Amino acid sequence: MQDATGPNSSDYSTDAAPGYPRTASGMDGRRMEYPACSGSLGLGEHRVIRHVPGSIDKDGLCYCVIYLPNNVIPLKQLEQLQHAAQELLSKYEQELSRINEYARTIEDNDNQILEVNGALKSRNPIAPAVSYESPAFNLLRLELEGAQELVAQLKTKGSVRAGDILYQLQSQVANASLTLKLLADSDQRSFRALRQEVDVLQSRVSECEREKEQEEASRNPDEPLPPGSCAHGGLQKVSRPIVVQLNWRGFSYKAGAWGRDSAPNSSSSLYWVAPLRTDGRYFDYYRLHKSYDDLVLLKNYEQRKMGFGDGSGNTVYKNFMYFNYYGTGEIAKVDLSSNSLVLRRPLPGATYNNRFSYAGVPWKDLDFASDEKGLWVLYATEESKGNLVVSRLNPSTLDVEETWRTSQYKPALSGAFMACGMLYALRSLSTRQEEIFYAFDTTTGKEHHLSILLDKMLETLQGINYCSLDHKLYVYNDGYLVNYDLSFLPLKHRLPTPPAKRPYEA
Repeated sequence: MQDATGPNSSDYSTDAAPGYPRTASGMDGRRMEYPACSGSLGLGEHRVIRHVPGSIDKDGLCYCVIYLPNNVIPLKQLEQLQHAAQELLSKYEQELSRINEYARTIEDNDNQILEVNGALKSRNPIAPAVSYESPAFNLLRLELEGAQELVAQLKTKGSVRAGDILYQLQSQVANASLTLKLLADSDQRSFRALRQEVDVLQSRVSECEREKEQEEASRNPDEPLPPGSCAHGGLQKVSRPIVVQLNWRGFSYKAGAWGRDSAPNSSSSLYWVAPLRTDGRYFDYYRLHKSYDDLVLLKNYEQRKMGFGDGSGNTVYKNFMYFNYYGTGEIAKVDLSSNSLVLRRPLPGATYNNRFSYAGVPWKDLDFASDEKGLWVLYATEESKGNLVVSRLNPSTLDVEETWRTSQYKPALSGAFMACGMLYALRSLSTRQEEIFYAFDTTTGKEHHLSILLDKMLETLQGINYCSLDHKLYVYNDGYLVNYDLSFLPLKHRLPTPPAKRPYEA
């Protein structure tokens, strides 16, 4: 048997009928004669032709004739393709096994999501189910990615005839992946929008509850706070401004400070007024009044000259005035009884010479304050990057007892004051209104934001001092002496605070 176009005869095998020899004759290119009356022709283990009829010649030998096709059968390539297909199927089964394991691990998450959906639906029947980042989307995505990878590998190793089918399959898988992505993105956007709406509603509810509590507290006020008492839940509101008078030096002296000796349980009702020079920096003269009536009527006062103060951060505590010594970062202490400088001491790390003063109020680098808890200084340092720092001072030695650093940039604030160990910071909303927007509790180290509006007569609040005896703010407003009554929340309505901040050691 001979076939010029066929493969080597060793690639063929036959199974002749029992009792017949298996020998091959020559090939004629189109016909293969095989010495068997019936049998089969195969390629390796695969039978191509079975039960071929034959004839017996005169010598008693049986011959059969097989007609082969003209095209060449790529046996080795077919075997390689079969092997590659087996490998791909094995890999695909491994991927499916991994997906099944993943599905089992996320089954609990699916159950939890169903429980959450049921709980939300019971609370709000019209609310959509929570499907954001649902494990079902992840499972489908993994299955489609595995199918895409398998189709791509089959395309690179497949035949030309199978290419069209694989291309259609690949397009279908890609379309399914795109549809899944669009569904997941749409579900994610819907969930985020719903969550934002819920956050806004919760914020409004909280604000409404707070306003209701404040309204109830104002309708049913508790007993007035005794002098020096901190039995309250924090600042609630500020009264309208009460203008006392223009400062005694005139309208040109727009910068300065004034107030009342704020030592708790003090028998003194000493009032003081300290305008700065017209340059808004140098502090040289001040007046003392033994009563509010004397202040209003401009009588029975003592006028003193000091000559070394810097800025409008002055305060009076237990008959001593505390201020920033001119041109330095030092704290100065003057005895008001004798008008004598009794102590100077540097404040560690404090900036000065208008480095980090308040917005619209120059030269107020060191801002002194006093309240029910003692004597304080508010300032900024290079280490704090200009953020407001609070230090409690020893009134006798001017040593720093403890220090806290806040999150507020001092030059962005219009002023600050202390009340019951709580720092309150202000910012300007317009030429006629300020907002007390920030509080820092030095007792707990916690801070929170609030919104208490404060009306003003003129644009700039140069000096702000709190008095614990009468719970008033004494404000020097562009040359005018103005005060405000402060109202506080009852203890049961104490404002909530976020997590504590660690004290800053200077």
